[in-house]
Amino acid sequence: MCFKMCLKMKCFNCFYTKRSDRHSNKMTNSPSKASGEPPVHTPTSQPNLRHDQQSKQDRKETAKTTGSKRGQAEGIPKEDAVVLKEWSFKTSESSITGGKTGQMTARPQPVNAKEPIKSFVSEKGDMMDTDEERSLDKRRESKENSTNRLKRKNTITKEKDSRKSSTTSSKKLTLNRPRRKLKKDLIPNPEVFHKIDTYAINAGRELRIKKIFSVQAITQTITEGASSDLDKLRAIWIWLCHYIEYDVKGYLGLSKMVYSPEQVILTGRAVCSGYSSVCLQMCREAGIECREVSGHGKGAGYRPGQSYRNIESNHSWNAVCLDGQWYLLDACWGAGNVDLDNRAFIKRYKEYYFLTDPENFIDSHFPEKEEWQLLESPIKIEEFEKRVLKKPDFYTLNLTLNHPKHFLIVTENGEATVSMSFPQLVHFTYQISQLSGKKTQELSKSIGFLTSTQQSMKLRLMPPKPGMYELELFARAGNTPKTYNWICSFQLECPSPKISEELPENPHECWGLQPDATSLGLEPCNYGNEIISLESGSFRLVLKTTRPLMVLCELSHKNLDKTLAKKCLAIQPEPDQLTCSVLCPYYGYYRLSVFVRDWANEADSFENAGNFLLHCTAGAVSLNELFPSGLSSNCGPGIKTLEAGLFEFSHTEALVYTQQGKCDITFQNRQDIDLFCKLSKEEGDQPASQTTLSNHVLFTHDGSKVTISINLPESGVYKLGLYGKTSLKPEYPLLCDYILKNTSINKWPPFPRMYGAWKKGSVLFEPRAGQLEASSWVKFCVQVPGARRVSVCGDESVDLQLSENGVWEGKAFTGRGPELHLAASLSEASNNTMSFLMAFSVVEPEHKK
Repeated sequence: MCFKMCLKMKCFNCFYTKRSDRHSNKMTNSPSKASGEPPVHTPTSQPNLRHDQQSKQDRKETAKTTGSKRGQAEGIPKEDAVVLKEWSFKTSESSITGGKTGQMTARPQPVNAKEPIKSFVSEKGDMMDTDEERSLDKRRESKENSTNRLKRKNTITKEKDSRKSSTTSSKKLTLNRPRRKLKKDLIPNPEVFHKIDTYAINAGRELRIKKIFSVQAITQTITEGASSDLDKLRAIWIWLCHYIEYDVKGYLGLSKMVYSPEQVILTGRAVCSGYSSVCLQMCREAGIECREVSGHGKGAGYRPGQSYRNIESNHSWNAVCLDGQWYLLDACWGAGNVDLDNRAFIKRYKEYYFLTDPENFIDSHFPEKEEWQLLESPIKIEEFEKRVLKKPDFYTLNLTLNHPKHFLIVTENGEATVSMSFPQLVHFTYQISQLSGKKTQELSKSIGFLTSTQQSMKLRLMPPKPGMYELELFARAGNTPKTYNWICSFQLECPSPKISEELPENPHECWGLQPDATSLGLEPCNYGNEIISLESGSFRLVLKTTRPLMVLCELSHKNLDKTLAKKCLAIQPEPDQLTCSVLCPYYGYYRLSVFVRDWANEADSFENAGNFLLHCTAGAVSLNELFPSGLSSNCGPGIKTLEAGLFEFSHTEALVYTQQGKCDITFQNRQDIDLFCKLSKEEGDQPASQTTLSNHVLFTHDGSKVTISINLPESGVYKLGLYGKTSLKPEYPLLCDYILKNTSINKWPPFPRMYGAWKKGSVLFEPRAGQLEASSWVKFCVQVPGARRVSVCGDESVDLQLSENGVWEGKAFTGRGPELHLAASLSEASNNTMSFLMAFSVVEPEHKK
């Protein structure tokens, strides 16, 4: 076997370019792209057909003859280009070649694995070794033609008749043989080869230590104990991928390149034809039918849309026959990658290229001979050029590309879409760059809208300018901390962009609920699969949960700072759902991000559960109508109020709207905890006095029922904080915040100022206002459990009378003030000891002021 045809040949598809490496660097901390495709050789011939004894004159003539055909298509200097001679292997008179030995017209058939390899290709394409062999073959062929012409003619006639009656294309082979197994059926799990792989690696190491470089000796050693051709092939494959490195220095001209299998094994380095030739030799030693296949590979330097027509082959790989069926493998790409910047080979084993299904292999490997596609319906090279280049991780993740079917996407109405499906959770990210000649400019992800579920992904793209773009997609398996790997690439053509505002940046990549949101405790929902259009300037997001969760939210808009953004959000966590109320003070796009953790595990960190794209087109909210600042993450009744024993709230949402300027909030206090409230309202940047506003809140206890009465002094937005003593500690932790929105023009006075003696069960029926008109008679009606005496104390004291229904009643004169007090004797020892219950302000009438 000889490879002198590769003497000056550049093997471009064996390498990575800097373009591939840049993704590896970028996608590590953020999502990252794998370092690229394995090294790929650019052979212009099949190495097993070259002979070591080929003369220098033959090489010069070959190069001279084919140089003009090759040209500069792969960046190879014209004088270094060579051409692959047409060839075919001979078989007996069978349907494989239709009785002819000079042309293969059907799928390849297995032949004797021990048949000597023909190693010289003549100008006519016949396989010969020497002049003597050519003469001998001619005499034999002449004899056969003269003695078997009639027999051959009958055979051909029968085959023609058979083809006419067959529904299969004449170019396809029709044999009664079992259907080729898919890789997943042939190898359900690569772990079945664990012992074989380990033995082949260890035996290979020992052979190198002993300096044994014989193809025969190595093959016999590493396949020892293998019970099937598949096991033998696996050992050969593993040995190739682990003990042959890509010849980077040889390619760069820094050292002498090696070609023959013996030199490849001795030095441990090769280009793609070296891998394929050693594989061929080792398979023959193991009794496995194997062929080298030449063709085009979408390797280093590949760009979507690149043409391969009228260009010599740039890669070689192998086909093997197992149990009467042909399979494909590429040890060169399976061994690792090349880092040209550092002039180094990076071992990175890829299981994918071992017995790859032809239906997938054809995306990146196009053989010169159609039959080596191993497809029921072979494709043309034009289709190969259009096909999307899918990387090994695309298939490892079991992805299916639903749209588009080809690499080129042309926008419609300024938009383009890519969609995929998959059987299990996968996370995605992408990178888009604008093409300008040979330069690329990476763009922001704000021109894309990526949504993903447990089983599907959709990416909408809206390029900002006309032109060509490059789109690269990355993915990783769900619930793993691994980096993102490159899975496929596209070209995007935008004739006319869509006039639209730029979308906000999404550092979490995916819009809508995260695909793994169910594992975080959220139920699936339809929110976020599309842009949410708002015409009122407000939005209420409700997410159902499977367990109690703590939630945080983040709102982003190009005009929002962090302080203002917090006044646009109100969060209400409940045992079975999360609610986030959003206000939009500006038109345009907003990003609403939701983060959750388990309620009980305070040490856990918050994780992103979803990101929602809101588009406010009308009804933007005034900055004066935003939520109060300082809201907690527990707005409205929820998990904390339930834990405190408060139930059956009359107002179950965080927002309370009043058109009268006053309202009552009721609930059950079954654990009889101590409660109090704080009412506040912002005036510009200055909050109002909570002490003053607290007089506008009145607690009433009736058994376990609690009523909080609120009288608001003016219109606007208020925050009402409810606090409760839930432990023996002196603190009163916040249980929830209410947001009160008052649209009334009425100005309600405060309630009386309460003292500590005003206990649970006490009820003030009248007067409810804390301000009384001076020099007027006022009726008092109050319930004070356990009181022995109740009086109104002013300029004069008046005792109230206890009615049959247990209510203290009576009239008192307010006098000139300034205050009137309600007092009670709560001691059984004496009626003379009085405690203040509440105080009323005495004010002059408005007309007298």
